[in-house]
Amino acid sequence: MKWSTIKYILAGMLFILCGQEIAAQDSICSHPTKYDKRVHRYRCHWEKLIPTHTKIQFAGNMGLLSFGTGWDYGKKNQWETDIFLGFIPKYQSKRTKITMTLKQNYMPWSLELGKGFSTEPLSCGLYFNTVFGDQFWVHEPDRYPKGYYGFSSRIRSHIFLGQRLTYDIDPQRRYTAKSITVFYELSTCDFHLISAVTNRYLRPKDYLSLSFGIKLQLL
Repeated sequence: MKWSTIKYILAGMLFILCGQEIAAQDSICSHPTKYDKRVHRYRCHWEKLIPTHTKIQFAGNMGLLSFGTGWDYGKKNQWETDIFLGFIPKYQSKRTKITMTLKQNYMPWSLELGKGFSTEPLSCGLYFNTVFGDQFWVHEPDRYPKGYYGFSSRIRSHIFLGQRLTYDIDPQRRYTAKSITVFYELSTCDFHLISAVTNRYLRPKDYLSLSFGIKLQLL
């Protein structure tokens, strides 16, 4: 048998094998198995745990400065859940204090302003804040009469209202974030709210807290 004939035979066999391999791969892609579907669901569930944004917030009864991360979700990303770690300078106390906050945000609607800007004219929600330290307690210490304090000094519940302004970064200029949002909030905690209701002489500045923040949208 001539060498040229052998080359043609080998080339034909290689062509057939490659065609079968491609067909097999196409079959797998077009007809995923139960295992493939399970792996896909597994990965999707874990991907949901990846934070979509980071935030820095100043004041708000959650620390002088708080740094956090969180997740956007909902049909129009109108819901946000954040986790913050903050700090309170020692001032006249013995040491600096660390705080942790779990925050839920809701923005009913967003308005386009043009040139990459948009606004959320109303943002609202609630958050729970705790301060780490032995001097704070969940249940009243024995040194106080029963019922003397109706609230925990370690955990505070807050509600807030605010507004936001967002700038969408041009896709060609994005490096770490796709948009930047600045916001402000007016908040109060459970203790201050009840004090405002039961003590008419208190003014809004006595029970309302103003805070500012920046949000970097990562995903």
